Amino acid sequence: QVQLEESGGGSVQAGGSLSLSCAASGDTFTKYIMGWARQAPGKEREIVAAISQYSENIYYSDSVKGRFTISRDNLKNTVYLQMSSLNAEDTAVYYCAADLRIYGGTTLSWLPGSYEDWGQGTQVTVSS
Repeated sequence: QVQLEESGGGSVQAGGSLSLSCAASGDTFTKYIMGWARQAPGKEREIVAAISQYSENIYYSDSVKGRFTISRDNLKNTVYLQMSSLNAEDTAVYYCAADLRIYGGTTLSWLPGSYEDWGQGTQVTVSS
């Protein structure tokens, strides 16, 4: 089990940028595929980006492709989400998530149920 703590949320105007960070602790970071998910009021939680253990594979949902960038620093046990060209539809609580891969598989999942550990979430609000 890994503990996750997000930071960097806040309010931004449409067209602006925001960066999120997620610090992991409690287990070996490179055992985990890491993801970022979001949940807007009245909507289901969706994985918007995911990255494999050594950044070999990266996934983006269609809704953020070309605007968001996920990265990780295994020395700092941290995963990042750089968000640009934000719009009102990006307003949501953003969660960091971890998918344990004991045997090292790098296939990414876009299903929230595939991730075992979650952070508390950080609010991102985009005003138009």
